[in-house]
Amino acid sequence: MTRLRLFIVFALLLAAGGGVLLYRHLHPPIVASGSVAPGAAQSRSQRDVPAIRFTDVTARAGIRFRHQTGASGQKLLPETMGGGVAIIDYDGDGKPDILFISSRQWPGHADPGAKPASSLALYRNKGDFTFEDVTEAAGLNVTMYGMGVTVGDFDNDGRPDIFVSCIGQHHLFRNVDGKRFVDVTDTAGVGGPGKLPNCSKEAFLAWKPPIPFGSSCTFVDYDGDGRLDLFVCHYVTWSPAIDLAINSTLTGGGRTYQQPQQMEGSACSLYRNVDGKRFEDVSARAGVVVTEKEGTDANARLRLVGKSLGVVLCDADGDGWPDLLIANDTVRNFFFHNEPGPDGTRVFHEMAYQAGAAYADEGRPRGGMGLDWGEFAAGRSAVVIANFANEPLTCLEKDRKRLSFSDSALSVGLAGPSRSALKFGTFFFDYDNDGRPDLLVCNGHIEPDIAKIQASQEYAQAPQLYWNTGDSDCYFEPVTAARGGADLFVPLVGRGSAFADFDGDGNLDVVLVANGGPARLLRNEGAKGNHWIRLDLRGDGTASNKSAIGATVTVEAGGTTVHQHVAGGRGYLSQSELVLGVGLGTIGKVDKVTVRWPGKDARSETWSNLDADKAHVLTQGKAP
Repeated sequence: MTRLRLFIVFALLLAAGGGVLLYRHLHPPIVASGSVAPGAAQSRSQRDVPAIRFTDVTARAGIRFRHQTGASGQKLLPETMGGGVAIIDYDGDGKPDILFISSRQWPGHADPGAKPASSLALYRNKGDFTFEDVTEAAGLNVTMYGMGVTVGDFDNDGRPDIFVSCIGQHHLFRNVDGKRFVDVTDTAGVGGPGKLPNCSKEAFLAWKPPIPFGSSCTFVDYDGDGRLDLFVCHYVTWSPAIDLAINSTLTGGGRTYQQPQQMEGSACSLYRNVDGKRFEDVSARAGVVVTEKEGTDANARLRLVGKSLGVVLCDADGDGWPDLLIANDTVRNFFFHNEPGPDGTRVFHEMAYQAGAAYADEGRPRGGMGLDWGEFAAGRSAVVIANFANEPLTCLEKDRKRLSFSDSALSVGLAGPSRSALKFGTFFFDYDNDGRPDLLVCNGHIEPDIAKIQASQEYAQAPQLYWNTGDSDCYFEPVTAARGGADLFVPLVGRGSAFADFDGDGNLDVVLVANGGPARLLRNEGAKGNHWIRLDLRGDGTASNKSAIGATVTVEAGGTTVHQHVAGGRGYLSQSELVLGVGLGTIGKVDKVTVRWPGKDARSETWSNLDADKAHVLTQGKAP
């Protein structure tokens, strides 16, 4: 009888409606009120978190970027997803610049006489935390429905290039002499399978053929030939007509934004760099198109599995070949293990089930958004995945001896404090330079009217910062506004996020992006007495890509050892700086730095006796 009653309840929910009501039943709100406050969900005694203030310097720095969603009342799913941000030293002056990604108005919705707004905004770092908007001068005043971004030197000319994933056609921009960018999408062959239609508003809203829905992306040299290839996530099979045909209503009426459960999946794309100018689509051949049969019949339809929003490069088994971890939304995650193919080429084997990376500890899919990979303690590496509201962070820790993962979010202290918020951008970074990577999560809901559905949720939510205690009893402690500064915890509709040392003081600063709102630049005031070192890796452009994406670094200082890696895209739709910032705590000298360069040869080089509190350029083939 109990099972029958449950069946009737679920049937009524489906009939009356809509994905939001069902989702609310499956994910009941936690008992809370107001915005998601940092540390509010913890139920343990607090640790002695260092007092290091993040100060909002957005206005003083001259950052005036404001993300636009293109929303005009129809509530189309892409309007909820936000845009990314990338850190790029495009002019090679040693000061990291900022590239913001926005969307555009939907076809037919703009004022015919209005000048289209650029979807990109490039801010050049002038020093002393001041920036100037150089978008037009750099040739980036281009209109697109932008989503994700990754930066890397795909032609090995010593200048970082830009790839932007989009709703519709993607875009690849080549850096010319560190002064301007040229759109080489068509000649490079990375635009993807379709474009936004150029039509009236009425025709667009009735448009049925699927439109590519790009999300996070990363440069990666998957085949080790010294040239950067390109990996692009796609979210769902989407078009305006598909979206609007799904009934989803608020309690009491009114349309809500869709949930991905009600849409077909999509496939990731992998483009192999042929010659530094052209790419070829090797997605199917290289194993990144994941399908499953609907049912057991021999003629059952194959459906695309992925609903991918986040990607991060890692070398999970330490074999020198880059693997990829993918955060999927409401379906299992992917783990693409880099392996030799039957014809001598490299391929990816999707083995999340076998490796334990498909799900968190409860064995069901979560709403995966952004993710990052890092070594959070000596010999302990994990990928942390940001999930939907009322789902905790997933912390898939790599087994030290085997190629397997298990969710350790509860034991490391992340499960309880992270549960309430709707989490997007996330990254590891050592904000206090004590030698242990901390964690930042950028939060914000997708539904502006969420408070009408769940009293415990708000649209704008506070970011969360977790300090790495170094204590195996509980590695991550939520930082409160009293210890991290009130500016960091001002609620926003958070999406993309990134970090960089913008003023060269060794402290990692933070950029936060809001969906449909202004970006924020937060200066890290720093920890007194802690030392640091910055490592700018440069491949030779032949055996390894010049951006050194995929390199792993071992830093030995005063009896401690720290491992880091150079990743492309990370977090959510975003990319942080490629220069590695390594905290040293009270140690004032680095004994040894060993770099294992990317590429099929996986060669290593060592630099010894490096001064702390300085930036060092490490060029392949030039170790003393």
